[in-house]
Amino acid sequence: MELYELGVKEAQEGLAAGDFTAEDLVKAVIARKNAADGEVGAYLTFDEEHALELARLNPRSVPIAIKDLINVRGQPCTCASKILKGYVSPYDATVIAKLKAAGFIPAGRVNMDEFAMGSSTENSGLGVTRNPYDLTRVPGGSSGGSAAAVGGNLCIAALGTDTGGSIRQPASFCNCVGIKPSYGRVSRFGVTAFASSLDQVGPMTKSVEDAAILMKALAGHDEHDGTTPREEVPDYVKALEDASMKGVKIGIAKEYSNVTGLDPEVKRITDEAVKACENAGAEIVEVSLPHTEYAMAVYYIIAPAEASANLARFDGVRFGHRSEKAVDVFSLYCKSRAEGFGAEVKRRIIMGTYVLSSGYYDAYYSRAQKVRTLIKRDFDAVFQKVDALLTPCAPTPAFSFGEKQDPLTMYLNDLYTIPSSLAGVCASSVPAGFTADSKLPVGVQFVCGGFEEAKLFKISKAFEDISPVKAARAF
Repeated sequence: MELYELGVKEAQEGLAAGDFTAEDLVKAVIARKNAADGEVGAYLTFDEEHALELARLNPRSVPIAIKDLINVRGQPCTCASKILKGYVSPYDATVIAKLKAAGFIPAGRVNMDEFAMGSSTENSGLGVTRNPYDLTRVPGGSSGGSAAAVGGNLCIAALGTDTGGSIRQPASFCNCVGIKPSYGRVSRFGVTAFASSLDQVGPMTKSVEDAAILMKALAGHDEHDGTTPREEVPDYVKALEDASMKGVKIGIAKEYSNVTGLDPEVKRITDEAVKACENAGAEIVEVSLPHTEYAMAVYYIIAPAEASANLARFDGVRFGHRSEKAVDVFSLYCKSRAEGFGAEVKRRIIMGTYVLSSGYYDAYYSRAQKVRTLIKRDFDAVFQKVDALLTPCAPTPAFSFGEKQDPLTMYLNDLYTIPSSLAGVCASSVPAGFTADSKLPVGVQFVCGGFEEAKLFKISKAFEDISPVKAARAF
C-alpha cells in the first residue's frame, strides 16, 4: 500500500512505529497530488514547502486537506470565489488550532461551491473538480473538493462543512465517510459563514474510525463561539469498541420511502442496507416525520436570509476584490459585488434579501422559523422511539456536469439531508454500495439526536463492518 492510500489511524500507527515520518507522508501526498489531481481538480492551492516544514517540526503529524472557507494562518481563504481571490488569512480558525494541537497538518486548500452554495461544486469560481470514480460526473457539493480528494486518495483525510448536506451528499458521491456534527458541537469561529444557524464543520475520511479520531480533536467548547456548550465531549474513538447492531432500533421514515426522483439503484442499495442492519440484529421501526414536506421550503428561506446578512461584509472596501470601474462609494459596492460573486451566490443573496424585506419578513422568514421548530419537534419525538434513522443520503448517484441546470432540480439533491440540518441533530454518510450499471458509489445516511455523536459513530461503525463496500481507495 502506498503512503497516500493510508487513513488517519493507519498513518498514526505507522508514524508511532517509526515505519515512516510525517515528512515522508507529506511527500507521498504531494507526489500523488502532482500525478493525479490534474484530472480530478480537487485542490485549489497547496503550499508544499510550508507543509513539509510543519512535518519536520512534528515528525508524527498527519496531513489533511482543508475546505477553502476555513481560515488557516498564512494560507488563502477564497471560499472558491473571485471576490476573495488573493485574500490570505491572518489567523487560524479554532478547528485548525485544535487539529494542529492534536498532531495534524493543514495541507492544501480544496475546491468547493462558492461560499458553500451548491450541491455539485459546479458553482466554484476558481476551478472544476471531477468525481474520481467517473471524471465526467460531479463530486457533489458544496464540499466536493474534500470528497474528491478523499475518494481519489489525494489526501489522508479532509475537513468539510455541512449546512444542508454539504458533507454527506459529496461523501455519498465519492464513496467516503462524512460526519455532520450536531449544531454547536464544533466551533464555527474562523469558518466563513454561509448560514450561521446551520453551518457545521466535520470530517471526511476513509473510515468511520478515522472520522471519530478527527471529531475527538475538533469537538468541544470555544470561548469564541457562544453556540458551543461547555459540557464534556465523549471519547468517540472509545465508543467504537463495542459497535454492534444488536438491539439497535433503526427508524425508517415513511415520508422518505416514495420520494419523487428517487433513483431505483439508490432505493435498492438503501433497502439492502436496511435488511443488512436487520440481519445483524437491529430492530427496524417505521416512524413518521410529518413536517418533512416543508423542510425544503423552510431551508431555502432561512439559509439565503442568513447568507444575505453574512455576505454583506464582502463589499470591496476592506479586503477582497475591488472594482476598477467604480466612480463613487455606491458604485464601488455594487460593481465589486456584481463582478466578484457568481450567479448562484447572487441568486441566494437576492432571495434572502427579499424574504427579510419590509412586508415579507412575517410572511416568509418568521413563518419559516416557526415551521423549523415543528420539524425539530418531529425529530425529538422520533428519537424517543428509535436510536437512529436510516435514509438515503441523496436521491441519485453522482450526475453528469451540466445535467441539473434548473436551480430547483439542483436543490432537490439535499432532500434527505436538509431536515436533520434544520433540526440541528447529527448525521453521517457511510458507503453502502455501487450502482449496477455505472458502478457509481452510493452512501446511506444515519441520523441520531442532538449531541449523540457517540451513538452515531457506534451505529455507523457497526454498519461499516457489515457493508458490502468500504470507503474508497479508488482512482
